[in-house]
Amino acid sequence: MLLGGAADAIGYYHGAWEFQQSSVKIHRDAKKMGGIAALDVRQPKWIVSDDTVMHLATAEAIVEYGKLGIDDLKKLYLIVAKHYVVCMTDMTGRAPGLTCCIGAAHLKPDEPDGYIINFDSSGGGCGAAMRTMCVGMYFPKPEQLESLVAVSIECARMTHNHPTGYLGSLATALFTSYAIQAKALNSWGAGLIETLNLAWQYVKNEGRDVEKNEANLSYFRNAWTKYLNLRGIADGKSSPVFPENFGVEERDEFYKKISYNGRGGASGHDAPMIAYDALLASGSSWKELSDRALFHGGDNDSTGHIAGVWYGILYGIRDVPVVNYQNVEYRNRLEAAGENIFNLVENLFD
Repeated sequence: MLLGGAADAIGYYHGAWEFQQSSVKIHRDAKKMGGIAALDVRQPKWIVSDDTVMHLATAEAIVEYGKLGIDDLKKLYLIVAKHYVVCMTDMTGRAPGLTCCIGAAHLKPDEPDGYIINFDSSGGGCGAAMRTMCVGMYFPKPEQLESLVAVSIECARMTHNHPTGYLGSLATALFTSYAIQAKALNSWGAGLIETLNLAWQYVKNEGRDVEKNEANLSYFRNAWTKYLNLRGIADGKSSPVFPENFGVEERDEFYKKISYNGRGGASGHDAPMIAYDALLASGSSWKELSDRALFHGGDNDSTGHIAGVWYGILYGIRDVPVVNYQNVEYRNRLEAAGENIFNLVENLFD
């Protein structure tokens, strides 16, 4: 949770980098500041974006639900909806996405089905993918996969009721559970492709907008299948293959190419994809992860936020400059949310 917030604040840079389309410009700016090791991430220069605020909303809703000691996912969804409505009052200067704002405005957490909104043909953005890694923290075990699928999809559909949007949420939650399980990184993508069948079965069983969902389902699967084939890891066993020349400008072009509209990381399919690609190439190097997931043109606060959470689970803080996280905004809340979810899971399996 903490490194996710730190990466978000760095990628966002008060909007200066999130809305900068040139990776070269961002790398040049970062170099002038002394590189990642010199970035003292604290207010007012560095604040977290809407990504961290909404991820905290999801996490704190899960904690509230977990402490009730009940097994009623609809109750969880209404609590999440309540937290999403409240968190929208904390968006000044954080550049919330329009889809998130509109979706949250339609939520009615005091009504039985108040977490359900209409299908949205333009709801394929990354605003759901960037806020559900904590769902994977709460459902970290393979035998909890059905719950992870259901909760990640429903948390997403509260604002992004479109397959590209809610499958991005599934991807970030699923990969978080894989990180906790210590599954081999090169197997994560293949696991996602397998899980898409379970996700579609869930959506069909729920019976909401089935035809519209089915008509828009293939884009996410096709994009991820193409990416996994490109990296040579569709089998879940092979080592990833990267181009021999894959520097700043080459990555910039690649991120644009795999995006929906030329803005790398802005959609539900490519935000987790870019974060995953960066993690595959970086290993335990926070600097390398920053170069790839944070310092790129496009929606870099979202890709950085997602990658930061996974990195923190896999490697902790040992390679991360202390100045990057020690004074990050909402540090206490981030650490408390992570600790509380951990304790809930520990108690569940005692």
